[in-house]
Parts: sequence; C-alpha cells; structure tokens
Amino acid sequence: MTTNSISTGDDPHRLLADVRDLAGRVRRDQRLTWVALLVLAAVTFVAIPFDWLFMKLDCDDSGCVFARRGMLYYWPPALLLAYGAIAVSYVRAARERGLGARVLPYAITGAVTAVVFTAAYTAAAAYFPSNPPFEGGPPFWWIVLDRLIAPWGLIGLALLVLAALERNVALLLFTVGYLVLVLLVLPTTEGMIPPDWATPSFLSGTNAQIRMSMALPQLVTGIVLLAGGIGFAKARRRQQ
Repeated sequence: MTTNSISTGDDPHRLLADVRDLAGRVRRDQRLTWVALLVLAAVTFVAIPFDWLFMKLDCDDSGCVFARRGMLYYWPPALLLAYGAIAVSYVRAARERGLGARVLPYAITGAVTAVVFTAAYTAAAAYFPSNPPFEGGPPFWWIVLDRLIAPWGLIGLALLVLAALERNVALLLFTVGYLVLVLLVLPTTEGMIPPDWATPSFLSGTNAQIRMSMALPQLVTGIVLLAGGIGFAKARRRQQ
C-alpha cells in the first residue's frame, strides 16, 4: 500500500495567494509612473516661455486685458506628443519583459484632454471677450473650473486614469494632492504679485510682472510633477 502526500503547492489557498502575488508583481513591473511624470513635467516647463512670449497683454489706467495665445499654440500638440511618448515607453518596456501593456486607455484619455482643451479654449476666446459672464471678476468656483479644463488640470484627470490602470495607490494619493494644489491653491495666486515682491530690473513694469505672475503657478506645477517623477523613480529602484 502506498501513501500519497499533498505538497503545500497543491493547497488551493496557497495557489491563490501565489497567483495574487504574481499578478501584483506583474502590475508593478508594468509601472512606468516616473516616466509619465517626468515627461509631463518637461512639457509644463517648456510651456512657460510660450505662454510668456505669445501672451497678448494690454494695460491702461482701468486695468489689464490679456489673451494667453501661447497656450493654444503650444499645449494641444505638446499633450499629444507627450502622451504618445509615454505610451511608446510603456509598450517598449512591456515587450522587453514579455508582458502586455494596458496603457492604451491612458493614451486615449490624454488625447481626449488635448481635444477638450482646444475646443474649450477656442470657444472661450471667441465668446467671452464680448460677453463677460460676471461683473467685477469671476467667482472662485469659476476660476477652479477654468483651471480644471486648463492643461494642468487635465493632466491630473489623466493621471487618475493611469492610477486606476496601474492600481497604484501611491499615484492616486499623489494625484489627489496635485489636483488640490492646482485647482484650489494656485488659483488664489495666479495673476497677483505681492506689493513688496522684489523683482529684478529686467522684469520691472506692469506687463512683465503680470507675465511673471502667470508663469509662477506653471513653474510650481512643473516642479511638483518633476519631484513626483524623481520620487517614483527612486521607489522603483528600491523595489528592484
């Protein structure tokens, strides 16, 4: 008479745990979060001189009127190129590991955000100059909505999709903090320069100061994305 023993590997619970562990490792291997954040940081930094140079700004005793034409010239193709580069990076890394890439929904979301921004900005530029929606300046909720459909807000929405695809809790938390900064904190500073702000001589004058006040929130946004990319890159290195 023989006795058959069952190895621990045949235990259904152990097998299920091993499958879950393997699936988690595959998801972690597919993550190139740092690449996405660094690419988005780069396009955000490059946008600053475009916004500065192509901004139409007219100031008189009654105030200043400006049109940020550089945003329309730069951001639609920049977003398409950025999300295309991110998608290629994910696909290439997945092929090197013999894995499938689930980046297509993220790339599609990025492309849609470029279209949404272009349509919203073009419509606003055509309608609002002759039909101001609010007297005495827009309310805060309107400014937040404006920031949401701006490139930096749409970047946050696309990052939420990437966090869901990667099942990346760390990216989700980063993105929530990023959106709070972009939608709720930075709108209170855009367009304003403190009275005691020490500006260099080449930035003297109302026009230069207003341009600088528009550039500063973009600079902060780029720094946050850059810091996030560096942080996720270091975390990935530690995992490897």
